[in-house]
Amino acid sequence: MVSYGIKELILKGKDAVHQEVIVKGWVRSFRSNRFIALNDGSTIQNIQVVIDYESLEEKILNQISVGASIKVKGEVVESQGRGQEIEIQAKKIEIYGAVNPEELQETILQPKKHSLEKLREQAHLRFRTNTFGAIMRVRHALMFAIHKYYNDHGFFYINTPIITGSDAEGAGEMFNLTNFDLDNLPLGDDSLVDYKQDFFGKKTHLTVSGQLEAEAAAMGLGKVYTFGPTFRAENSNTSRHLAEFWMIEPEVAFNDLDDNMDLAEDFMKYVVQYALDHCQDDLAFLDERFNKEQSQKPKDQRSDLGLIERLEYILKNKFVRLTYTEAIEILKNSKPNKKGKFKYPIEEWGADLQSEHERYLVEKHFKSPVILFDYPADIKAFYMRLNQDKKTVRAMDVLFPGIGEIIGGSQREERLDVLKEKMETMHIDSEELWWYIDTRRFGTVPHSGFGLGLERLVLFVTGMGNIRDVIPFPRTPKNAAF
Repeated sequence: MVSYGIKELILKGKDAVHQEVIVKGWVRSFRSNRFIALNDGSTIQNIQVVIDYESLEEKILNQISVGASIKVKGEVVESQGRGQEIEIQAKKIEIYGAVNPEELQETILQPKKHSLEKLREQAHLRFRTNTFGAIMRVRHALMFAIHKYYNDHGFFYINTPIITGSDAEGAGEMFNLTNFDLDNLPLGDDSLVDYKQDFFGKKTHLTVSGQLEAEAAAMGLGKVYTFGPTFRAENSNTSRHLAEFWMIEPEVAFNDLDDNMDLAEDFMKYVVQYALDHCQDDLAFLDERFNKEQSQKPKDQRSDLGLIERLEYILKNKFVRLTYTEAIEILKNSKPNKKGKFKYPIEEWGADLQSEHERYLVEKHFKSPVILFDYPADIKAFYMRLNQDKKTVRAMDVLFPGIGEIIGGSQREERLDVLKEKMETMHIDSEELWWYIDTRRFGTVPHSGFGLGLERLVLFVTGMGNIRDVIPFPRTPKNAAF
C-alpha cells in the first residue's frame, strides 16, 4: 500500500487505477453519507473518496464532517462522475481530528462564501480556503522562481541586516528597536534618551531596505541580490501598504541604467512565465474569480484583460521606455487631465506621479508595460546618479497594468564628490554612512540595482485587490494579530 499526496495521485491519474493507497487530508465536503471531497493543500483539486456507509462503524461515520482531518486507505478506481479521472473506494478511515459542527459554524471553514475581511479575521484558518490556498501556492512558486532566476544568472544571495542604524530611503518612517525598559528610559544631561546605554550603543531600527549593504557586497562579488523582510512605519491603511513585507533587491557592478532596465524586464518576464507554467490550476481558479469580481464593477473601472490575459500581456509586449519629461507631456495633454478626471491633476514638470497616472500610461496610452526613467532629482533618493543637466537622476520605475509601479530602481551615484554633496544637501548623516561613502573611495565603479516588493508581485499575478490578502499574516496599523 503506497502513501500519496493528493496532487501526486491526481497527476498519476488512470495509471494509479487498482492500486491500494493511503491519502490524508481535510474534508472539504461530505455528501449523502457517501462522498467525501478530500484536500491536503498540495493542489486546489480535491480527490473524491467513496465510502460504503453500511460497512463503516457508526462512531467513525459520525465524526466525518467538513473540516475534519482523516486518513483513508482504499483502492483507486476510475471515476463514474464528471470532472475527475479517478476516485478512491475507501476500505478504512481513521479520524485524526474531528470538528464540532456547532463550533464550525463560527468559522470560515463552513462551506459558504465569506468576505475577504472576514477571512482576515481568521487568518490562521484561511489557508484552508480555495482562494488562499491558491494564493499561497502561487506565492511560493514566485519565490522559488526569483531564487532560480538569480542563481541561474550568476548572482550571489546576500543576507543583509534586519537591524540597522541607517535609513536607506531617508524618509524617516522606521520602527525603532530597543531593549530599554520603556517605563524607565535612561536620560542624558540634555533630558533626551541616552541611546549609548542601549544594546547596540546607539539608536537602531528595523530595516526599510537592504540596498546599501547590497551595494557594498556588489563591489566585491559583482552580482548580488537580497531577498528578505523589510519594514515601514507608515501610518497607512490603503490596499497597497503593509508595515512588514518582503523585498528582492539585485545590485550589479558595472551596470548602467540601460543594463538595469534590461535586467528588470528579463527578470519580470521570467517569473511571470514561471507562474503560468507551474501554477496552471491555481491561476485558472484565480482567473475565474478575477473575472467575476470585474463583472461586478462599474464599466469604467473594469479591467480590459482577464487575469491570465494580463500575465500573457507582460510576456508578449516589449516594455516601452520613456523619460519622466516625456511622460509629463503625455499626461498634461491627456483627456483625463484636461477634463479633470485625475484626482491629482498634472500641471507642471516636477510632479510626483500617482498610481492613476502610471496606470493611464500603461493601460490607455501605450497599452504596454512601461519603464519611466530620468526623474527629477528633488523627488528621488540621495544615492541615485545625477545627470549632466543637474535636474534629473538616473532613476527608473517599471509600471504594470492594474497596479502601476511594481519596480523602483536606479543607477547609483558612484562619484565620491557628487555623492557627498548630495548627502549634505539632503541632510543625510554622512558619519552614520561612512562605510557606504568608503565604497566610493576604494575602486568605485558604475553600478545599478532595483527593488521589487514580493507582495506587489503576488498581488499582480493573483489578481487580488488588497495587499493584505497575499501575505500569510499581514501587519498593518493597529493590527499585529496571529
